Amino acid sequence: MSRVFGNDTLETIYNRRSIRQFQDKPVDDETIKLILDAANQAPSAHNQQSWQFIVVRGEKKQELAQLVSSKAAAFPKPSAAILRMAARSLANAPVVIAVKNTGSLISHGSELFQIEKERSFDFFRTMEIQSSAAAVQNLLLAASSLGLGSVWLGILYLIKNDVLEFLGEEKGEFMAVIPIGYPKKESGGPKKVSLEYVLKELE
Repeated sequence: MSRVFGNDTLETIYNRRSIRQFQDKPVDDETIKLILDAANQAPSAHNQQSWQFIVVRGEKKQELAQLVSSKAAAFPKPSAAILRMAARSLANAPVVIAVKNTGSLISHGSELFQIEKERSFDFFRTMEIQSSAAAVQNLLLAASSLGLGSVWLGILYLIKNDVLEFLGEEKGEFMAVIPIGYPKKESGGPKKVSLEYVLKELE
């Protein structure tokens, strides 16, 4: 792993951690725009960039945290506990970025590939998810490279329709909600399995 050190990109990848507790310190607009521009540079299917970023701050952010907390009671204990943890992260982060898929690739893909819509929907929906996931990864890495912490709150998919409605974005598809801020404490992160357990080579 000696080749990692001295390579800024690889160091950011290896050092990134999911951060759920943040300092009471604002993140300025210029930094947020820099992070979002990095996300916007991600590769996307046919360069459609079928994503949208929604920045949530202040009172609206607190209302989102309250929404998530209130919905937790409807789920079994394990899911409810993680939803409440997500709500706390939303509440104490200075800024939250939501990401949704716009559906533009789904709309135009049939014409692009000359495939009937019934057959093409899952194909293009998957492409939109893959594209937005790349954008979210760029966002997480950019935040980490700037000394910020972040976490992808995947559990919010359980209440995705409520979240989209709250954001005023009923059209399109939920992708991610990401609190961002300066970490309250250092996090070691979980130990990753060795590459040999996830690698298969064919010759």
